[in-house]
Amino acid sequence: MREATGAVGSAPDFSGWSCPLPLRDHPRVVMGHGGGGALSAELVQHVFAPAFGGPVLAGLGDSAAVTLGGARIAFSTDSFVVRPLFFPGGSIGDLAVNGTVNDLAMSGAKAAYLSCGFILEEGVETAVVARVAQALGAAARAAGVEVVTGDTKVVEAGHGDGVYLNTAGIGQIPAGVDIRPQRAVPGDVVIVSGDLGVHGIAVMSVREGLEFDVEIESDCAALGGLVETMLAVTPELHVLRDPTRGGLGAALNEIAAAAGVGVVIQERAIPVPAPVASACALLGLDPLYVANEGKLVAFVPREHADAVLDAMLAHPLGARAAVIGECVADHPGMVVSRTGLGGTRVVDLPVGEQLPRIC
Repeated sequence: MREATGAVGSAPDFSGWSCPLPLRDHPRVVMGHGGGGALSAELVQHVFAPAFGGPVLAGLGDSAAVTLGGARIAFSTDSFVVRPLFFPGGSIGDLAVNGTVNDLAMSGAKAAYLSCGFILEEGVETAVVARVAQALGAAARAAGVEVVTGDTKVVEAGHGDGVYLNTAGIGQIPAGVDIRPQRAVPGDVVIVSGDLGVHGIAVMSVREGLEFDVEIESDCAALGGLVETMLAVTPELHVLRDPTRGGLGAALNEIAAAAGVGVVIQERAIPVPAPVASACALLGLDPLYVANEGKLVAFVPREHADAVLDAMLAHPLGARAAVIGECVADHPGMVVSRTGLGGTRVVDLPVGEQLPRIC
């Protein structure tokens, strides 16, 4: 099995580690509650989960796996509030389709049908709405899914941001496939499908008028085909997650907490393209926490890791796939990064969000 750069070695003692921040206490919603980090987790844990209840929701995956008429169905919903609406490599319409298709794919499901809700601000140009709709329709056709129902609402001027979208999707999970965060076990190999941080920096560059030597385009893409390729190697994929809000750092923390395992990653093995690394250094951002919209992280049994990686590398959306670490029994629920200088740092769940309104 091809390892990530650097040996894991003996695990440091994190038994005395604790968060230096007190428990957040927010009587009002702040932007960080939508960032996919610790504030988002608290909102779900203390507000939504107690109100809704139920064992399916408690799984907190990218999509819910349910049984309907004898078939295993994946069901997911998502809302999109990106600003600007159009950016290098994509648009809010592309995000709405690909984000929902990818949530279904993270359960191993092949997406079939989508719903779409448009929330429009009074005064937005009809041509802009049409452009978003056309992008959404084209993305759905490219992903092989059909938009079968929808809704439109209009809010007063000043109470929106042009166009917000909500999409929900359903797809069927193949027999023998059981992919969920709780299945990660010590010994699993952690693989990412390609370069990280691209989408977040692409959106930020347009929003803030930043110019780089090379234009950075969003990695927005539907990952269903890549997941099918991986499942063709083995149905025994343990976990799949698309690291959107909160980036790879948040995704790994969520998986570690759900499965009660530790995760060790090798910093030098993580594929971050030079323009993204430079932009993050300029903006004071950590690429591990920057959102992606066309990448996935996989936890794969060690005996299948080489074959799965080879299949990913042969697919256009996995051409830059890399092994970045492994699951361990030590420090359960915690993610640790081995730095290029030989040190170790804890990759904590982000409190808020580095880049708001990017998905």
